[in-house]
Amino acid sequence: MVQSGRVVIGMDPHKRSVTIEVMAGDETILGGGRFATDPDGFTTLREYVRAWPDRVWAIEGCNGIGHHVALRLLAEAQEVVDVPPKMSARARVFATGQGRKTDATDAHSIALVGTRMAGLRPVIDDEQLAVLRTLADRRRALGQEHTRMVAQLHHLLLELVPGGAKKFLSAAQAKEILSKVRPRDAAGKVRRRVAAELVGDLERTYKRKKAADKELTELVRATGTSLLDLTGIGPSGAARLLVEVGDITRFPDRAHFASWTGTAPIDASSGDHVRHRLSRGGNRQINRVLHIMATVQLRSPGIGRDYYDRKKADGKTSMEAMRCPETTTLRRRLPGHARRRRRPHHRREDGPGRTPGNVSHIQRDRLTSPHRHFGSVTSRTRHPRP
Repeated sequence: MVQSGRVVIGMDPHKRSVTIEVMAGDETILGGGRFATDPDGFTTLREYVRAWPDRVWAIEGCNGIGHHVALRLLAEAQEVVDVPPKMSARARVFATGQGRKTDATDAHSIALVGTRMAGLRPVIDDEQLAVLRTLADRRRALGQEHTRMVAQLHHLLLELVPGGAKKFLSAAQAKEILSKVRPRDAAGKVRRRVAAELVGDLERTYKRKKAADKELTELVRATGTSLLDLTGIGPSGAARLLVEVGDITRFPDRAHFASWTGTAPIDASSGDHVRHRLSRGGNRQINRVLHIMATVQLRSPGIGRDYYDRKKADGKTSMEAMRCPETTTLRRRLPGHARRRRRPHHRREDGPGRTPGNVSHIQRDRLTSPHRHFGSVTSRTRHPRP
């Protein structure tokens, strides 16, 4: 039987199964269940939700474990919003009962967030960002593999050559060292053979990294951004920023963007001493890119070094001055095409899972007073005073 009215389908995703709960606008539970993610299970899920044609899917972690399910739903022209895991966890705190964390209670918390919260980020199938994400992940894996092989090679050279090799070792330098080593015992011969194999693997990995950097550079420049003009970021870091940030319009101002990345300072007081430290709850991928960029800029005179010296003169500690980038400049360097792709929520009627009409000041993860419910989840992100 087809039912009228808009509903939110909260989903707790996993690799091989998903648990859903169908919730109406008044938070009435209309249905739910557990379904497999294989073709048969996905067909069964579609048949089950056909009773609610006006629906929006609220999926937890669309940038993580829920990404594969979100893509399949988007391919069928379904409306999907992303529920951050932190928000569903806060909703679960206020739940009644024994407080046990199960798939059913997780789906209920996700459905509550999708029903109560306005301004949740809609998920879009951006093919360009999907390509960048795949190549950026591959480039990071190549870098990790390169580091592991170099560490193993250092360990073997330490047993073959007194004192080992220097810290920054290339494949050519390692090959030159091995050419002068002639062990006579069986263990030494095996170490030399394994070291020679690692040198060959390093050469191939280096070529793959170089090809991946070239491809990423072309794709990042095709987005129209000027991130590659920043010193110390590199094509992999620029691609990572584009992938993690996504739609820049979901950040209303510089302070909100800084709070999300974790670069905004927070107060930490103890007695009469008031200190400012950087939040570690931000995006770790972006934090890593910014840290590497700041480290490179500090090694030579330039804008980055001048910014660091200016912050130090203002009383900042070394780490604070290093980890406080100009987020406004960073936001301006992100591609402008994301602004044109923003979904026009204000043209739709109000309902659960949608931004209320004619409300342009709603911020992500934040309820305004007319739409705040008792016991609803709110963000602890600091916002600037008007």
